[in-house]
Amino acid sequence: MMLKANDILNATILIVDDQESNVTLLEMLLAEAGYTNVSSTMNSEEVCALHRKNNYDLILLDLQLPNMDGFEVMEGLKTNQVDHYLPVIVLTAQPGHKMRALLAGAKDFISKPFDLAEVKTRIRNVLEVRLLYKKLANYNKSLEQIVAERTAELRESEARFRSLTELAADWYWEQDEAGKFTKVSGPVLEMLGIKVDSLAGTSVAQPDGWNEEQRAVLQAKIAARQPFLDFSFSRINQDGVQQTFRVSGQPMFNEFSCFIGYRGIGVEVLEKP
Repeated sequence: MMLKANDILNATILIVDDQESNVTLLEMLLAEAGYTNVSSTMNSEEVCALHRKNNYDLILLDLQLPNMDGFEVMEGLKTNQVDHYLPVIVLTAQPGHKMRALLAGAKDFISKPFDLAEVKTRIRNVLEVRLLYKKLANYNKSLEQIVAERTAELRESEARFRSLTELAADWYWEQDEAGKFTKVSGPVLEMLGIKVDSLAGTSVAQPDGWNEEQRAVLQAKIAARQPFLDFSFSRINQDGVQQTFRVSGQPMFNEFSCFIGYRGIGVEVLEKP
């Protein structure tokens, strides 16, 4: 995540000082350094409203201000719900105010009278951090939006999958990690004689007559978390007629790659007359 030179020079900067000479000096210094979006105010009571409106990348804030001093301004800036980062460099001639300002949330300080090289360096350093912070915040927002969109797409795709499989098969089924049926659609009762209470999650009542060898192979695949396609198995029903079925299934995993069950489709294979 890199910054270009223009990113820094195009940053929005607000100068807050009640001395017009200081404002003029800083404006000239920043203009000479190539900064293009510099504004100023000598009224400290305007700062919070201006920042809410313009979301400055940096505020150069004098601490000795009438009506509302720099410390009070910083407390007001902390109430900005849009931006929790306090992009402030304090301007002070009082050595004892430097540590207090940093503890109050300022990111750096510039001593008065101004050392021009120091002013340029401290402003650039803070702007680099500030702009990287904003880039990271924007990236996180974009990532959250992408995840939300992909999740919605996945849910839509899963819904379409279920709809199509239910139409293309005699029955659609889902099991949880313990092997209990959680969803079954289709004439399962009539075809298999299986009693399923999907809401209560009760165990499956297996009817008699299944081919135990085939059932063992299928259960081994499920135990190994393997997908299976058109697996054939059969049973002899109560009328003595053999029924043959084909079933396909795939294991399901959550976002933490933990197994949560199986889902699949099944059809009865009918002999042609």
